[in-house]
Amino acid sequence: MATLKRLWADNTLAYGVWSGLDDPIAAEIIGRSGFDFVVVDLQHGFADMASAPALMNALEHTPSIPVIRVPWNTPDLLMRALDLGAGAVIVPLVSTAAEARRAADACRYAPAGNRSWGPLWTTARRTLVDVAEGDEKATCIAMIETAEGFANIDEIVRVDGLHAIYVGPNDLALSLGFGRVRYPESPELQAVIERIVDAAHEAGIAVGVDCNGTAEIGHWRDYGVDFVISHTDTTLLLESSEAAARAARD
Repeated sequence: MATLKRLWADNTLAYGVWSGLDDPIAAEIIGRSGFDFVVVDLQHGFADMASAPALMNALEHTPSIPVIRVPWNTPDLLMRALDLGAGAVIVPLVSTAAEARRAADACRYAPAGNRSWGPLWTTARRTLVDVAEGDEKATCIAMIETAEGFANIDEIVRVDGLHAIYVGPNDLALSLGFGRVRYPESPELQAVIERIVDAAHEAGIAVGVDCNGTAEIGHWRDYGVDFVISHTDTTLLLESSEAAARAARD
C-alpha cells in the first residue's frame, strides 16, 4: 500500500486535493481522479468527525492515500482519525515544539507515544495491523501558519515523531501582518515560506506548501518541496460546472 512516507523516501513529489464536501460519492470520485492523496478537511470543510467514517470508507476503495485534517490539536481527534483509516493527519495551527510533540505522541503507540489501541475498520475487515505496522503507516504533519510557529520553526521540525511540516500561507500571512496576500504578490511571505522549507529539510523531514491552483505549484516543485495540495473538490466542481455552462452557451 502506498504511503506518503514511501513517496517522500523515493523523492516523489506527492500531489493532494482537499475533500470539503460532506459526501462519500464525491470523496470516491475525487479519490479516483489521479491525485496521490485526498485530505478530508474537518477544520474548514462541511464534514465533521461524525460523518468522517463514511468518507474514509469511500476513499478506501480508491487509489488515493486517505488523509484527515483534524479541526484541532487534541489527542482524541488525532487517534480517532487514525483509527478511521487515515494514512496521515494534518494538525492545524501548531506554534510550539510542545504542541508538535503532543500531536506526534498521539500518532504512535506506547512506549514511543500514547496512542490508544482501538482499530475500527481494520477489525471489521479482518486486516488487523500490528503496533509496528500502525506506527509505520501513521504520518504526523504539523501546519505552520502562525507568527509564533514561524519563530519556533527550528525547534518544531526537530520534534521526535513529527514526519512533515505543511505551510498554510493564508493564516501565516495574516499572523505576520502581511494582510490577505499570496506569496506571488509578497516577496516577504515567499521568503518566510522558503525559510520554513529550508528548516524542515535541514532537520530531515518532509515539507509541503498549500497552493492556490496549479499556477503556484511550479515554484515550490522547483524549490524542492515534498508535497502540495492545490485544489478543493468544491472549487473543482464549481469551475468545471461554469466551464461546461459557458461551453454549452457558446
